[in-house]
Amino acid sequence: MRRRGVARLAAATLVSGLVSGGLLATAGTAAADGTPQSEGGASATMGGLKTFGAAVVRDGGKDEQVSAGLFEMSVDNGGTLQTYGIDLRNPAQKDARYHETSWRGTSLSGNKNAGRIGWILNNSYPQVNDLAALASKAGAKGLTEQDAAAGTQVAIWRWSDGARVDAVDPQAEKLADYLEKHARNLPEPAASLTLDPSAVPGHPGERLGPVTVHTNADSVAVAPPPDAAAAGVKIVDKNGKAVTSAADGSRIYVQVPKKMQDGSADLTAQASTTVPVGRAFASDTRSQAQILAGSSESTVSATATASWAAEGAIPALSAEKNCTKGSLDVTAANKGNAPFTFDLLGAEHTIPAGQTRTVAIPLQEDQAYDFTVKGPAGYQKWFKGVLDCKTESSPSGLGTQTLGEPVPAAVGVTAPADTNLAETGSTSATPYITGTAIALVVIGGAALVLIPKRPTTED
Repeated sequence: MRRRGVARLAAATLVSGLVSGGLLATAGTAAADGTPQSEGGASATMGGLKTFGAAVVRDGGKDEQVSAGLFEMSVDNGGTLQTYGIDLRNPAQKDARYHETSWRGTSLSGNKNAGRIGWILNNSYPQVNDLAALASKAGAKGLTEQDAAAGTQVAIWRWSDGARVDAVDPQAEKLADYLEKHARNLPEPAASLTLDPSAVPGHPGERLGPVTVHTNADSVAVAPPPDAAAAGVKIVDKNGKAVTSAADGSRIYVQVPKKMQDGSADLTAQASTTVPVGRAFASDTRSQAQILAGSSESTVSATATASWAAEGAIPALSAEKNCTKGSLDVTAANKGNAPFTFDLLGAEHTIPAGQTRTVAIPLQEDQAYDFTVKGPAGYQKWFKGVLDCKTESSPSGLGTQTLGEPVPAAVGVTAPADTNLAETGSTSATPYITGTAIALVVIGGAALVLIPKRPTTED
């Protein structure tokens, strides 16, 4: 069997003034965005391990026993997800908030074997719920649901973390060996629902966009917020016809009345569908990344922010985790006829009229960020999350980690503090793991780099 060793120092960093909010360029009255930006799709809350067995992790000459199996999460506005962990040594937090995301925003980024995990998910429990048939293929007689979940999780850890890990139950171990041996690379599944781009600027009287809908749902409901709709803002097609629903590949626009006051509004899209098996889920807090093994019919959603002004700068902001460079890339587009100037981390940045630039915010691995960038007419965008791009390995054994909330920056941050606290050990609720101390590395400063916008590609 193939084993890959991964070594790194596990450094948990509490964000301070390093990650702070941007300052406005001019005053205005637009409503603030009250939720942090996500890529779109399903959002859910961690419930905990539901079907599991035991496994032994062999690391640095020391064996540690952990729980291994299926987690369950409750989807916002309806639905249930079943997931496996993909970062063995990172504890899962009960009640942690998770968002559907691409592999490039997790520890699977750059993992050439990530597609093998997709094969395992599609060819094992719970996607294959005929345990007799699964047992026959794996040569694992009398396979139970607990054995199937444990064996599947062990096989996933071998490819996601490069871990030397074995299932305690012999039948679960046979299943793990079978899955690891037969796994082959499958492509990353598409998102359940996204809007591209996630921010569009323009002038009153124009159709702002287009925004392209990407989804596996049959139909998606689209609408502006009620206050914007009352003021005459509409969602329309390329011909200017009002629409309330869209499908995969639809190109929609935000129609803003000509005499509309400068401001912004979120175009919202919502649908009911099953989330594709193999989609990754990342937490807003320091909680173990997950990969989807099964989904009920669930509510998924996405937003795109439209901003408009008659004169001056018209910013549109979006952000993406860059696991390759270890940064959060905040992209600012300016479709106005004046420069867009904002302050970030004590440095002033100017986006010329009609141009787009990306501000790269360097982050340490496992560092939490929580900040708001502000623009003219009251426009602001809130970004919150954790840079979790690597798997962990420590010769001193597995360790539980407990982190407090991200420390809000002193300037420009209006986001509420996160209240999730770590309550579980590696792979959640593991009574066998003893805690180890982890140094908290506080970053004193970082340089911001303006780089040209580059096209986004799926891994």
